[in-house]
Amino acid sequence: MAAMLIWSLGLMACGESVSKTKIAQKLSPSEQSDQRDTVTLGGGCYWCVEAVYEGLVGVQSVESGYAGGKTKNPSYEAVCSGRTGHAEVVQIIYDPAVTSFQEILKVFFTVHDPTTLNRQGADVGTQYRSVIFYRSEQQKQEALGIIGELNKAHVYEHPIVTEVSPFTVFYKAEEYHQDYYFQNRAQPYCQMVIQPKLEKFEKVFHDRLKKNRN
Repeated sequence: MAAMLIWSLGLMACGESVSKTKIAQKLSPSEQSDQRDTVTLGGGCYWCVEAVYEGLVGVQSVESGYAGGKTKNPSYEAVCSGRTGHAEVVQIIYDPAVTSFQEILKVFFTVHDPTTLNRQGADVGTQYRSVIFYRSEQQKQEALGIIGELNKAHVYEHPIVTEVSPFTVFYKAEEYHQDYYFQNRAQPYCQMVIQPKLEKFEKVFHDRLKKNRN
């Protein structure tokens, strides 16, 4: 039910973007828009979030990294200590003529639990907080609007605790964290934690998947 309501809210909020998306889907790669926009999100372990968005049509690149902290050039070990203030995030570059900020947030609120503070499943700590780092006033208002609608509709049993904060700087994570799921499919964490999120994403957004999905 939650996923379906999120989808409906997104359609109401971005009718123009949906129309552009339908048009873009009919174009050949050479006819696609060369526009680019960026969004930075934290929804628990970045391995999970990265794997999901790599499959969404219109997404051009996804990088795992860190944002929202006070330490320059933090290492994975430092972030895991919880002392740097960073969240594990993904930085998504996308074509706004093919997908939209609203659709990206629909995916975001579908594949993680935005009601658990500083926790996703067994991953606990401020580095795993649910957070949207906005890059413009428009992104901020759209994010707050969707959160408000979801809370008003009582889509979740508990209120959404997703942080909505201004973007400052993104630090790319170590190379072995990039494309982690598709490089380590056989590992238990990938099979037990990431795979169920992917399956949910692919079920709800089956008509929005890239054809060349890894």
